Amino acid sequence: MAVPPRPAGRVVLVTGVSRDLGRRFARSAAAHAGVERVIGVDAVPPRGDIGGVSFVRADIRNPVIAKVIAKEAVDTVVHMSVIATPGSTGGRTMMKELNVIGTMQLLAACQTAPTVRQVVVKSTTTVYGASNRDPAMFSEEMEPRRSPYGGYAKDVADVESYVRGFSRRRPDVAVTLLRCANVLGPTMDSPLAEHLRLPVIPTVLGFDPRLQFLHELDLYAVIGHAIRTGVPGTFNVAGDGFLTLSQIARRLGRPTVPVPAALLRYGAYGSGRQRLPRRSEYSPELRGLLSFGRGVDTTRMRRELGFEPAYSTAETIADFGAGQPVTGGRIDRALAGLEQHLVPGAARLSLVGAAGPAGVSGEGADG
Repeated sequence: MAVPPRPAGRVVLVTGVSRDLGRRFARSAAAHAGVERVIGVDAVPPRGDIGGVSFVRADIRNPVIAKVIAKEAVDTVVHMSVIATPGSTGGRTMMKELNVIGTMQLLAACQTAPTVRQVVVKSTTTVYGASNRDPAMFSEEMEPRRSPYGGYAKDVADVESYVRGFSRRRPDVAVTLLRCANVLGPTMDSPLAEHLRLPVIPTVLGFDPRLQFLHELDLYAVIGHAIRTGVPGTFNVAGDGFLTLSQIARRLGRPTVPVPAALLRYGAYGSGRQRLPRRSEYSPELRGLLSFGRGVDTTRMRRELGFEPAYSTAETIADFGAGQPVTGGRIDRALAGLEQHLVPGAARLSLVGAAGPAGVSGEGADG
């Protein structure tokens, strides 16, 4: 549905600016003509340049965040500090506090702030889970087929529950919940991106999951779009199309090696330069995704939110892989070179791709 742009002079508060996604979005928001000020909030300083963003060192788990919102007369809050892995936060307990308790305190501060008119929350399609019982695509009304019992997926479910509660208590505030597919791009640093950058990509033995991605630039674009339009609701956000993990590996020029799920779980595969990401990074959610995959329906994103990603899943993979060294296909490339030196006029042997009567090439098999 068509929604008129909101007035200029917005004061936007962005949480999670110590991490790259939050910092880059805050910078892009500060450069927008319709935004007067951007306040970046985090417990630790940002790791890079934040441009025209005003940084406030504050922990959103602390009620002091309410004073920041009141002092700065914030009218728009963008919550980007729900983290997927413990990383350097101090372990799973600290991660849960940051995600769940932090969100509770932030929403409590928004509830008592009369200036707040809009809240945008970056959520994730991880909330749907990944199992052998999943539908081909999840719509926004669907629940996970297996309820999460802990970890990041449970945190996200709790966060979304608090967001819905806040929306009921403050019906005058436009609340937009963006369930984003796995974000990928040339500068993206995440356990899944690290997995796909390995010289040899491990796959779960017996599985070839179907995956869907959102380009990092489209992430910034959809949050900015949500701020400008003020459309409330819950929306799946992802690029067009799907690719299987084997197709992704071929497009990245990476060989694959199937390993039992237990080896992937414990990071027990590889040695030397071929090492898996840290054990803690292979969360249950990531292992499930690499086994069963996940797909979401983005009809509501287009029809109601009015957003169209610039990158499809295939284009996101192409941009992600651009400039990365090709580590597979040496034999195929050698055979292709040999084919080019065959005597002209001789019967051409299809040494690469072995096209059959129907002329199906390797790229055709890639979908």
